[in-house]
Amino acid sequence: MRPTTLATYAGQGHLLSEGRFLERAIREDRVQSMILWGPPGSGKTSLGRVIAGQTKAELVQFSAVLGSLAELRTIVDGAKQRRAESGQRTIVFVDEIHRFNKSQQDAFLPHVEAGTIVLVGATTENPSFAVNAALLSRCKVFRLDPLSQENLIGLLRHALAEDQALRAMDFTVDDEALMAMASDARGDARRALTTLEMVAQHARGRTPRIDLATVLEAHTHAPLLYDKSGEEHYNVVSAFIKAMRASDPDAAIYWMMRMLEAGDDPLFVARRMIIFASEDVGNADAQALVVANAADQAFRRIGMPEGIYPLAHAALYLATAPKSSAVKHAWQRAKAAIEQHGALPVPLALRNPVTALMKAEGYGGGVAEGASCLPEGLVGEKFYGETTED
Repeated sequence: MRPTTLATYAGQGHLLSEGRFLERAIREDRVQSMILWGPPGSGKTSLGRVIAGQTKAELVQFSAVLGSLAELRTIVDGAKQRRAESGQRTIVFVDEIHRFNKSQQDAFLPHVEAGTIVLVGATTENPSFAVNAALLSRCKVFRLDPLSQENLIGLLRHALAEDQALRAMDFTVDDEALMAMASDARGDARRALTTLEMVAQHARGRTPRIDLATVLEAHTHAPLLYDKSGEEHYNVVSAFIKAMRASDPDAAIYWMMRMLEAGDDPLFVARRMIIFASEDVGNADAQALVVANAADQAFRRIGMPEGIYPLAHAALYLATAPKSSAVKHAWQRAKAAIEQHGALPVPLALRNPVTALMKAEGYGGGVAEGASCLPEGLVGEKFYGETTED
């Protein structure tokens, strides 16, 4: 079912509509090294094949997991030979380029720089986290979006019309059934086609018509898109923190449950709330730190699934608590003063008068209530303000 031309490629209109940068580069056969970044099933591998097919380049696939440096040398030698003999360019397609190790990246770099090969990498991970800066700077990054429901329905119709096995089954498929399969796929073409195959096998020999009920009988839930070490993890964590900061308890509990349902470590969630209690609530509600710390302790004693209660308790408390960044600003300003002025002497009145001579020199004279205890040169500075907010 993979497309072979831009005309049969589904989705990514922001990249491939007529006149767009990538569309023109493919059409005019002047494609440069690039990284295709997008969620599973968004068409990264298919686009790599389309690029090779429409630019008259030789497509060579290299495994980021299994490929060796010896294999790379063979690819480069072949690319040099093709270029010398016929002027044909070589596109090296690397799926899951985020799995590249350092030696592989270092080995690719000079050949990409020299133009010996055109590197087309595909990844579900933010390339700025996984690809070194030198290689990344030689590649244009194109972000692919999940496919729309309309795109997915079109792919399903195309499969029903073109796939020999499905045609042989001679099914009629209701529009509602197609919509249900497309919706369940959540933008993933591979999942949509797999679901169609599964539903067809389920219906084979039982009914010539696939309707919504047939789809629901064979339905399986898609796992949540979430990688605990990748960008989506940090996106969801960021949403959780920002929801609490915005005093939105509904969003806070939603994003917290997104993390937990996707398998994130509940103790990581608890740790983030303890930090939030001081960083974002602070002395605007001194009880916030007590609640967050108690939730962490309660979860360690209870575990899952009941441990969700104290975590939810803390998240909702923090989201509805008054906010103040005074604690954060206080230590940051004090740190900045130390960096600027260095280790200023402790005022004599604040020093420890261990000996009689020290007392005679004025050590430990004490200070009056309300007097400044800062070093000379910083008297009058204000690091802490109780109502300081971002």
